[in-house]
Amino acid sequence: MSLAFPPACSAASALDEPLPGTAATAPGWVCLEMPSGWGRDVLDGTALGPGLAGEISAAADAVGVRFLFVRRPGRDTARRGDGRTVLLARSDPGGSWCERLEVGEPKELLDLIPRIVAGPAPGLGRAQDRPVALVCAHGKRDRCCAVLGRPVAAALAAEFGDDVWECSHTGGHRFAPSLILLPTGYTYGRLDVAQSRDAVAAAARGEVYLPGLRGRSSWSAAGQVAEIAVRGQVPADADALVVDEGDAGTVVRHRDGRRWRVQVETRQLPPRPVSCGADPKPVRPLMATETTAL
Repeated sequence: MSLAFPPACSAASALDEPLPGTAATAPGWVCLEMPSGWGRDVLDGTALGPGLAGEISAAADAVGVRFLFVRRPGRDTARRGDGRTVLLARSDPGGSWCERLEVGEPKELLDLIPRIVAGPAPGLGRAQDRPVALVCAHGKRDRCCAVLGRPVAAALAAEFGDDVWECSHTGGHRFAPSLILLPTGYTYGRLDVAQSRDAVAAAARGEVYLPGLRGRSSWSAAGQVAEIAVRGQVPADADALVVDEGDAGTVVRHRDGRRWRVQVETRQLPPRPVSCGADPKPVRPLMATETTAL
C-alpha cells in the first residue's frame, strides 16, 4: 500500500501567491559555517548549546542582523582545517559590504556581531568582491528547502565555486528554492537552476534580476513590494533605488532625483499550509496597485 503525503507547501503557494514582499527584513547578516548538527532552529541550542545560542541571539537582535548557518553544497560537508568561515554583511543601498574571515570557535562571534552596523566595512576580514549566493537547504525546518534547494546549490557551486553556500532557514519555505544574494540582501524564490545562475551573474554586474524577486532585505514587506513595482517599470542598478516609508505612503527614490509613490494593499488568498505538514492558514500578500511618478 502506498503512503499518501500532503501536497508540498511550495506547490500550493506557487498556484497563486505573489513573491514580492516576502523576503526577510534584515539590514545585516552573520553566517557561520556549521557543516552538520543543525536543529529545527539554528539558535535552539542543538548545534551551539543553549547558553551560547542565547547569547548570539541577543547580540544579533541588538544590532538587527540575521544569523544563519552555512555549509558547502553536497554530501561531503566535513569541515576542513581548524577554523570556521564566517560571512559578515550589510545590505544598505549605497553602503553594502561583505567580509569573509575565519574563527576558531563560534563564541568569537560575540565580539564580531556588534560591529555589523550601518557604515563602511569594519575591515574584520577579507572583502568579498563577488556576490555570495546562499541557498536554503534546511531540511529539518521544511522538506521543500532540502528537496528543491540542494540541486540549485550544487549547480551554482559548480559554476561559481566558493561563492556559493547552502544555508539555514531564510524565511518562507513555501517559496523554495530560496536564494539570498549578499551583500545586497536581494532574495529570490521559485527559480530553477538556469534562472538562479542568471540571478547570480546579474548581481556580479551590479544588476537586479527581476524574475522570482521577493525583495531586498533592507526594506519592510511594503517597501519590498514598492521597490519591485518601480523596478518593473524603470531600469535601475542594484543600489539606484531607496525606499521611504511614512505617513504620506511608500515612496521610491532614484539616485537621479526621480520619485514614485506606490500604493500597496493587502489581499486575502484561500488558506494553505505555510510549511509542509502545517495546518492551512489564511495568506494575506501585499500587492502594488498603483505607481505614480512624482
